[in-house]
Amino acid sequence: MSVFEKESEDKQNGEQERYLQANNREFNSLFGYPNNSIKTSKYNAFNFLPMNLFEQFQRLANAYFLFLLFLQLIPQISSLAWYTTVVPLMVVLSITAVKDAIDDVKRHQNDNQVNSRSVLVLMDGRIVTDKWMNVQVGDIIKLENNQVVTADVLLLSSSEPYSLTYIETAELDGETNLKVKQAISVTSEMEDNLKLLSAFDGEVRCESPNNRLDRFTGILIYKGQNYILDHDRLILRGCIIRNTDWCYGLVIFTGPDTKLMQNSGKSTFKRTHIDHLMNVLVLWIFLFLGSMCFVLAVGHCIWENKKGYYFQDFLPWKEYVSSSAVSAVLIFWSYLIILNTVVPISLYVSVEIIRLGNSFYINWDRRMFYELKNTPARACTTTLNEELGQVKYVFSDKTGTLTQNIMIFNKCSINGKFYGVVYDKNGQRVEVSEKTEKVDFSYNRLADPKFSFYDKTLVEAVKRGDRWVHLFFLSLSLCHTVIPEEKVEGELTYQAQSPDESALVTAARNFGFVFRSRTSETIMVVEMGETRIYQLLAILDFNNVRKRMSVIVRTPEDRVMLFCKGADTILSQLLHPSCRSLRDVTMEHLDDFASDGLRTLMVAYRELDNAFFQDWSRKHSEAYLSLEDREDKISMVCEEIEKDLMLLGATAIDDKLQDGVPETIITLNKAKIKIWVLTGDKQETAVNIAYACNIFEDEMDGMFIVEGKDDETVRQELRSAREKMKPESLLESDPVNSYLTTNPRMPFKIPEEMPNGNYGLIINGYSLAHALEGNLELELLRTACMCKGVICCRMTPLQKAQVVELVKRYKKAVTLAIGDGANDVSMIKAAHIGVGISGQEGMQAMLNSDYAFSQFRYLQRLLLVHGRWSYNRMCKFLSYFFYKNFAFTLVHFWYAFYSGFSAQTVYDTWFITFYNLVYTSLPVLGLSLFDQIALETTYWTMISHIFTWGSLGFYFCILFFLYSDGLCLMFPNIFQFLGVARNTLNLPQMWLSIVLSVVLCMLPVIGYQFLKPLFWPASVDEIIDRIHHCMRHPLPHPIRTKLKHASSRRSAYAFSHKQGFGALITSSKTMRAKMPKKNSFPFKK
Repeated sequence: MSVFEKESEDKQNGEQERYLQANNREFNSLFGYPNNSIKTSKYNAFNFLPMNLFEQFQRLANAYFLFLLFLQLIPQISSLAWYTTVVPLMVVLSITAVKDAIDDVKRHQNDNQVNSRSVLVLMDGRIVTDKWMNVQVGDIIKLENNQVVTADVLLLSSSEPYSLTYIETAELDGETNLKVKQAISVTSEMEDNLKLLSAFDGEVRCESPNNRLDRFTGILIYKGQNYILDHDRLILRGCIIRNTDWCYGLVIFTGPDTKLMQNSGKSTFKRTHIDHLMNVLVLWIFLFLGSMCFVLAVGHCIWENKKGYYFQDFLPWKEYVSSSAVSAVLIFWSYLIILNTVVPISLYVSVEIIRLGNSFYINWDRRMFYELKNTPARACTTTLNEELGQVKYVFSDKTGTLTQNIMIFNKCSINGKFYGVVYDKNGQRVEVSEKTEKVDFSYNRLADPKFSFYDKTLVEAVKRGDRWVHLFFLSLSLCHTVIPEEKVEGELTYQAQSPDESALVTAARNFGFVFRSRTSETIMVVEMGETRIYQLLAILDFNNVRKRMSVIVRTPEDRVMLFCKGADTILSQLLHPSCRSLRDVTMEHLDDFASDGLRTLMVAYRELDNAFFQDWSRKHSEAYLSLEDREDKISMVCEEIEKDLMLLGATAIDDKLQDGVPETIITLNKAKIKIWVLTGDKQETAVNIAYACNIFEDEMDGMFIVEGKDDETVRQELRSAREKMKPESLLESDPVNSYLTTNPRMPFKIPEEMPNGNYGLIINGYSLAHALEGNLELELLRTACMCKGVICCRMTPLQKAQVVELVKRYKKAVTLAIGDGANDVSMIKAAHIGVGISGQEGMQAMLNSDYAFSQFRYLQRLLLVHGRWSYNRMCKFLSYFFYKNFAFTLVHFWYAFYSGFSAQTVYDTWFITFYNLVYTSLPVLGLSLFDQIALETTYWTMISHIFTWGSLGFYFCILFFLYSDGLCLMFPNIFQFLGVARNTLNLPQMWLSIVLSVVLCMLPVIGYQFLKPLFWPASVDEIIDRIHHCMRHPLPHPIRTKLKHASSRRSAYAFSHKQGFGALITSSKTMRAKMPKKNSFPFKK
């Protein structure tokens, strides 16, 4: 679609395209574009009080008590002093307001820290330092090496040849490998000439702000010419400039319009199921309170008719009471005031205090502290703790979340020999650990000190000059598109389009074949200390169809050699027939690599006849210059030379998982928690990681792959999968199908459906786009929810959020999303609970999450320890809270039958005021903050003693203070019970009543706890018995044996590899030496 077609489409959809002019703030201000500041705070100094009070009175209990306060101001019905309601209400509102204010102050501080960062802006021909928030659309800014990009900018020029700029996008997508951006030729000529940059008045027409990280369309109008702009020209906010001294950019999107902020989505207030339950309980309590008041009002009416009417000489009616019915109406409101304690005003504050305490436990948990980066776990919200214990579905990103995004050369097979396994002195295979002795690479002064390998036999083969080993590592040092950098003599760094490439070249470097430098025509390799120059003749780069890459070089001995690496499924068909037996052995080794979850590829070579190569080179040039079917012609020419290859061996790269990931997933699966991996990576890579993480298992009953390209194909694939897992789910008699037939548009929750085995589901983003539309979404959900594990590949950030929303909408289950990049933010915000991994891959996910920590394995403790404790504590708290409120209030109801339903109180007004606020707050808070779910509790802790005896002591202190002589003499109208406490507590009958009440209340509980394990044992009781049995009769440790089997999951590296830097290398655009721009290498795009 052309830019102009898109413009007309946008206008039809009511959208506006972006139009701006460089270096013209006055013109750009006409369009009302936002500045570059961001705002995540909620309040300011002026609107805090009204907004916060408005939000708090949306809670039913707070609004109810405000209504009660107005009732108490009416003397005809007021039976209690106004302060009995005002004091608790003010305390509740104040505590909540202070907490909200503290949270918002932190948001203000974070906003100010980001908005106040400095940036270099071109103003009036000079470079000036300004704050991020002052940058506007159309400004030209200067970015330097290792600097975070301020806004979404159009790259104009850079310090690198041909205005290339290297960036790291970890903040956006969690990937730490470098990416290349390039300015268009017309602006790259300006370089860092401030005069030319200041005079630049180009106009840009482009798409409106959106959240597509991988798309940008627009045109640059400059000097009457139109230049096409695409994603390769745009550097997004949040990226980091790497290996580039400086670059200039034209600001296109600022602040909330940047793609980074567009992906952040809208922050929604997340409520837990406990919150919904509390609201329902409060509503039922209102109904119960109204019923009690109605019963007592009717009782008062009857009593006045039968008794009170005849006692008016002693109990005269007020002048405004004309009949017993009028008196009953007034009494109804009086009892509504007296019995208000049944509605728990302090419930919400107590809940917030408990949640705050449980959040501190997460922050203080040393088992969730990552020492390597000095990073503790962090609860960014206090409202979701108990929801952690109810999680049913976990949606996880892959790169940087399950994996470390670090590739390590782990094993290899060379000429049929297996390398990478360590044996002890007795010839027994040993597992590699931190204590295992590493190979000594001191013989190689250019070795990477961070590289580790443990099999000494491979180094010995290198040192003794094994021809095949040398040729293998020479192939790895030549066959790649890595760009080296050596700022300090001997300190090499490699810039690769994927971590796999870097790992392979680093391995060759350490074993003595050091890739030192390159030009567009040569490659320098230091082979066992000897520098050799290879002439680079051609690079046949990776693509999705070829699944391999080759380089053709001329050796110093004037031999033409082709080195090739790629997927074993492809290369095995291109081998010379003489390699058949070697291929079979290598395939067995590849099976071993794959069973360990390693990423594999094959390595081969071919020596070319010089005349044959010259003829092929001519054909390749013709295909490269052809205008029609160029890609197909190039592919056919490449196939002519990539055949009859001689097999060298295979490599195995460990896509290093984070520590403890497989064990964590096994444990979560035991807790009936399902793991779905939602990733933008390719299918083969994601599936390999799923096997390595134990999301998928080789022993599964079936694996379903959905890859249809239209609605009907996707429907058939999903239905065939469901037919295998649960055939009856396709019948009309199935409950879900019956409900859909009768109520096609009614929202409902799909019940759990049990399959007849363990299955896995794999679906790509294209098929998912069809599955998420119309009636297919239910087909997808029912199929996926029956699977043990689900892998969704090639997904956009929006699709991740859609999958989470789908499960939330139709499943009565709590969802959790965990990720590490900006592309995971929409998913994190869509789930009930969002978790951010705060690692090397960026901070966006962490900043938008509810909980943050550094390692995926901490998720197990977050859910199964903190989540379970928080949920159990909250359940016990609610049970105890409602019990004490009902016990207190029902006394008044009972007393009404003995007081002629006259709305008199049993308790002193101050006792009523302090009952929930002080007297009964400590025990319930102590239980809810310090109770731990242990298998057995045989004694009280110090905390138990403090809160139990402390609350009793506190009660008596306040009691003696409220009924003290001094207070009664100072305020006789308020404190009217002089000496009551002292006289009452001197009565032995009082203490006998207290003892009997305590014993009678405890007997049912003790009896239930004693009889429950005998007659109604829970799973915890069975576990306790099993533990005791195992302690008495320990089982011998099982002997672990590894099952060997063929595997179809290999070559994830080759399958997932992206297009390399081959075209850039051969066009010499990455070379440090500046070339004449107009004569040597004309460049048009």
